[in-house]
Amino acid sequence: MITIRNERTADIAAREALLDKAMGKIKRRRKTSERLRSGRLPADGLAFVATDGERIVGSARLWNIGAESGEAALLLGPMAVASDCRNRGIGGALVRRAVDAARSLGHRAIILVGDAPYYSRFGFTADKTAAFQLPGPVERDRLLALELVPGSLDSPWGMVAGIGQRVATPEKRAA
Repeated sequence: MITIRNERTADIAAREALLDKAMGKIKRRRKTSERLRSGRLPADGLAFVATDGERIVGSARLWNIGAESGEAALLLGPMAVASDCRNRGIGGALVRRAVDAARSLGHRAIILVGDAPYYSRFGFTADKTAAFQLPGPVERDRLLALELVPGSLDSPWGMVAGIGQRVATPEKRAA
């Protein structure tokens, strides 16, 4: 039985292995959207895993981002499902859970880089992303957005950057 729940610290190794296998260990870290996530923690309460018993079979996370014009939003990704569990609705359930949770927490919009035919069923579209720039190459038809609050993407523009909490790093000690 598949269960979707909030990610726990104990899930990190399994989640990372799942993402490496699904997207390629090196390839996933070279994606433009990874530049927005690098060195940051996911948005509070917005990291999810799908489990089949004790096994992590899916993952979706949302990240705090901001446009150059000052508006904040969330970035969805990476989202992945184990290859032997695909076509069972797990990815869709993860996206719906992430969107519903973001809406209930009062967030205004979500953007992502992904396949429009897949994400359009959740309401994502490229209609309001033309004024955004990402810190690297992106196919414009894959830069999608979903307004959680109508009109929230009417005026944002410019470069998008990660604005979430930074990952804690050990302090450098004097030699």
